Amino acid sequence: MNVYMSCDMEGTAGICSWKQCDPGDAYEYPVFRRYMTREVGAAIEGARQGGAAALIVNDAHWSMRNLLLDELPAAGDLRVISGAPKPWSMMQGLNSSVDAAFFTGYHAKAGDCATLAHTFSEAIYSVAVNGKPCSEATLNAALAGSYGVPVVLITGDRTIVSEVVRELPWAVGVAVKDAIGFSAVNSLTPQAACDAIRAGAREAMGRIAQARPFVFDSPFELTLETAGVEHADFIELMPGFKRIGGRAVRFESREYPALLQAFIAATRIAAAANPIA
Repeated sequence: MNVYMSCDMEGTAGICSWKQCDPGDAYEYPVFRRYMTREVGAAIEGARQGGAAALIVNDAHWSMRNLLLDELPAAGDLRVISGAPKPWSMMQGLNSSVDAAFFTGYHAKAGDCATLAHTFSEAIYSVAVNGKPCSEATLNAALAGSYGVPVVLITGDRTIVSEVVRELPWAVGVAVKDAIGFSAVNSLTPQAACDAIRAGAREAMGRIAQARPFVFDSPFELTLETAGVEHADFIELMPGFKRIGGRAVRFESREYPALLQAFIAATRIAAAANPIA
């Protein structure tokens, strides 16, 4: 069986501050990128113990150059995708040839009462597909589902893990920390988190046969509420987007991959909308 892994960082054990996951920070980030790498390595080990024949790992956080490749388990069956921007962002490298997807280090969506909660960009206040509020995990799981690939493992903070397991009851959830507001956590130690993730990944491999792809019903409607009016001003310029409010836009499609591509493009153009000084 082949496994695809999308690896974020904010959901890593112990992380409670942007500095800890900001590649521009010279002090805390180097420590926590190592913790991220070890959690990813634990998921790889668990997948192999559960029978994975090959793995594709996509570094999906910020610059997407976070994983310490020489600290990952060595084997020719492992490929790592690094760097940004990527056309498919957090889901680069996914295709219908894989049997299951793992999401590691994931975090709560924008608007949740949880540590470092956001959805792709600080310019995005909320996201919904067909009226359903979406996290990064939900949006990405639906892309996997469009290829017939089920998500069978989610690791990160308890808020996102609980949300995903409610929607995908076949998935194994490994919560490595609990939020204490936006910038504090009650966390497992890095070693305890790795042990739990390794065991969870091994268990997840045994659930693939019973797992189902997560999908929304077509046609698809994406609704974005932005953090500022200026962000919606820029997104409205993109073909296919319609302004439906001061900070809100809508996009419709009959193909989910096209909808997610539009969302990724919208987050990137919104980032360029900072007012001129």
